[in-house]
Amino acid sequence: MNILILQGPNLNLLGVKSSTIQKKITLNKLNKHIKNYSKTLNLNIKILQTHKEFQALNFLQRNRNWANRLMIIPTSWAKNNFTILETLHLINIKTASIYFNKKYSFGTSLNDSIFLSKNIKSFKGEPFKVCLDALTYLSC
Repeated sequence: MNILILQGPNLNLLGVKSSTIQKKITLNKLNKHIKNYSKTLNLNIKILQTHKEFQALNFLQRNRNWANRLMIIPTSWAKNNFTILETLHLINIKTASIYFNKKYSFGTSLNDSIFLSKNIKSFKGEPFKVCLDALTYLSC
């Protein structure tokens, strides 16, 4: 199974955000955790973290025929990025949308999200756990 992982704006600053609660979780640590877990599920993954909408759209469109599933951590895109949402509808693959709980949140919560559709299931929680829960869901 092939899974795209798209990480939105400012996620590269996860370590800065998490250091305020005395639990240092960096994007690099999160991605290593995701990669290791993916191996146990026999998943092939491609990861992109970007602040730029056009790069996210290119990533989705160029890999749409390779990917069977998508995990997205949209951060602020979840509030108002209708172009990415439209692309998700067009490529029409099973998607998990990730929202971190309040202490790790980047400001956009599940309640604020426009990323709602029959193909998008939302997950909320602590970064390591919620990403692994989403991968488990996507592997089925």
